Amino acid sequence: MIPDLHAHPAVWGVRPVLFTIDGQPVATYSFFVTLGLVVAVLLYRYNTKDRAVGNNGLYIALAAVVGGIVGAKLPMWIVNLPQIIATPLDPAVWLSGRTIVGGIIGGVLAVWLVKRKLGIKQRLGNYLVPSLTAGIFFGRIGCFLAGCCYGTATALPWGVNFGDGVLRNPTQLYEALFVLGLFVYSQLMKDRFAPGELFRFFMITYFSWRFLIEFIRVNPVWMLGLTYYQVVALGVVVAYVIKGMYRKASGSAIGGS
Repeated sequence: MIPDLHAHPAVWGVRPVLFTIDGQPVATYSFFVTLGLVVAVLLYRYNTKDRAVGNNGLYIALAAVVGGIVGAKLPMWIVNLPQIIATPLDPAVWLSGRTIVGGIIGGVLAVWLVKRKLGIKQRLGNYLVPSLTAGIFFGRIGCFLAGCCYGTATALPWGVNFGDGVLRNPTQLYEALFVLGLFVYSQLMKDRFAPGELFRFFMITYFSWRFLIEFIRVNPVWMLGLTYYQVVALGVVVAYVIKGMYRKASGSAIGGS
């Protein structure tokens, strides 16, 4: 079973409610996830506006957004299926939780399907990387303030009490800083990589990081002493390493013929 890692006690978090509008609370996590999505779309538009991408850029962007949203929610719907069946009209059950890992994989699959369906050969993955890293950055800030995706207990001076009196690793901020570095790098280097290679670099780098950070996150072991997301991350890294080796071998064969 895939755990809902965004679940936490009701009183948990640094600032679970960001502000109120006419007495209605605005959840910090939802606010930052939405902000990250808006920034990601605008950044993608900015990075591709002076390039001859035509409608292909729009199709790929839409596929990435829709696929990312569905991919982020699908594991949570699987986990909450009994509650969904019991109370199908309760929006809280449908809207609770999301996973960045599922969002990235869902976006990748959606882009692949759309490109295959429309016969798009253009490779724009490099220009998606800055948007992905920016979106993850804002999402992790939201996670930190909401108190989800927290780390194990720590004696480090920057440990954070999320509500139970225990100082914990702020793994959300660790990841926010990591992807911020990836954002700066990808924004500077997006035109220096061969088409699609910066995206492959991102997938290997981010999922390798995700595999490692799981060791200090509070998540249940799923199999082989690893969490569910470690198993998924390992699979993604292996797949993209093999893909890169295959592409390099194919290129060498073509060049030598």
